[in-house]
Amino acid sequence: MSEPPFPFKHVAVEGPIGVGKTSLVELLAARFAGVKVLEDVTNPFLEAFYRGVPGAAFQVQIFFLLSRYQQQEELRQGDLFTRLVVADYTMFKDRIFARLNLADQEFALYERLYNLLVPGLPKPDLVIYLEASVEVCLERIRRRGRPFERTIEAGYLRRLKEAYAEYFFHYTETPLLVVNTDDLDFVHREEDFQALVAQMARVQRGTQVFVPLGSGT
Repeated sequence: MSEPPFPFKHVAVEGPIGVGKTSLVELLAARFAGVKVLEDVTNPFLEAFYRGVPGAAFQVQIFFLLSRYQQQEELRQGDLFTRLVVADYTMFKDRIFARLNLADQEFALYERLYNLLVPGLPKPDLVIYLEASVEVCLERIRRRGRPFERTIEAGYLRRLKEAYAEYFFHYTETPLLVVNTDDLDFVHREEDFQALVAQMARVQRGTQVFVPLGSGT
């Protein structure tokens, strides 16, 4: 018996640093022969930002905003949605980081640019919000070994998690699937990945929460 068609054309995976966004995008794109859209982690200002260099936060945020906008605009113009598109970020996410990291005057300037660029960009059919404890995120960051992430502190991740939780508590832009990944290993356990895909296919509207029980770690 053939598998029913996947009901989405544009899926975005969200969540704090180290939660597993890109890994899930890679798996979904491979499973459904989709197009991957990965944010540019070669931001030249990131290292300075994590070292606390004055002004680096604004530089980081503007670089990410313009880079993400360009990717999303190319999607809109290229009409890639004849195939599944899977992204490891949403444009909504950019503003979460900006509000967390920028001073008030910097944020006011950033928001003027954001409001000029973002309206009219395509919205995903489904957003998957991956969440995990600070300890799990830090361990995953350590394992992937990006040099510029070595100075990320637990306090910063905690504030970021709180900002994400606040944002998605009020989120109504698209269907939303919230997934707790503390005990979910969709990279190494096929049954975990299959369970997540099955849960995704059931989402039609509003917010649904997936808290797997008895998964491997």
